[in-house]
Amino acid sequence: MTSFDGTDIAYRVTPPPFEGAKTVILVNGLGGPYLAWRAQVEYLSDRYRFITWDYRGMFESRRPSPDTPDAYAVACHVRDLEAILAREGVRRGSLMGWSMGVQVALEAFRRLPGFAENLVLLNGTYRRPLETLGPLPGLGRLFPPLLDLATRAHAVATQVTRRAMSQPEAVIWLKRMGLLGKTLDSEVFAELVQPFGQLDMEGFFRNLRALGTHDAEDVLDQIHVPTLIITGDRDTFTPRALAQSMARRIAMAEILVVRGGTHYTAVEFPELVSLRIERFFADHGF
Repeated sequence: MTSFDGTDIAYRVTPPPFEGAKTVILVNGLGGPYLAWRAQVEYLSDRYRFITWDYRGMFESRRPSPDTPDAYAVACHVRDLEAILAREGVRRGSLMGWSMGVQVALEAFRRLPGFAENLVLLNGTYRRPLETLGPLPGLGRLFPPLLDLATRAHAVATQVTRRAMSQPEAVIWLKRMGLLGKTLDSEVFAELVQPFGQLDMEGFFRNLRALGTHDAEDVLDQIHVPTLIITGDRDTFTPRALAQSMARRIAMAEILVVRGGTHYTAVEFPELVSLRIERFFADHGF
């Protein structure tokens, strides 16, 4: 699909299981392929239609024109989604975001009033993500200059990433470092990182830099639809305290904190997460 500024955006739609089935919009994490949602789609696809897309500059979506100002801003991702919804004739649905997708989902709630019947927010934050990253206060200030350097050296970063992702022991080291949970199936994770290893990292870094300036704190008090927040108690990228803060700020929020879950809770505990989402939808008539 060609979006508002001429950027070609790749998206995917599952067949509706029956006429009138509700639609769930899967809003990806940065660098997360649609395969990251496989467990949830497989479990719930007999009741819902799913739509997801690759962010501009990521995977099968093209890079925007370098002449377009703020082409990677979170607001542009929402405009891409808006174009997809118009093409598919979808007027209402659920917004389900993971990691960066939480930021995009909150911005979509702001910019597409009346669309969201509910929100499901997994392992994400509402504030500027680079400022909340990691366990040490002030650590986020180091990232903007590092990102600028990485963006300029994106060709080298692409080669390094591909080499790292091709190493079979990568999962073992990530688990030892506490960045992945021990319950995560190594074959499943290898399947997820394989597309990431093929990325041109320039698009990744430009998206990350734009994401770092996005703040949706003012949206929280505007949310008056059922909201399910899921996080892991070992998530070092978006710590549990952020999820708890969101749950306190959103009027109709529920929260699930998964013991042992990291930033990848949905793929580490797929049955638990899918069951909780199913119950949430049922409880609220979706």
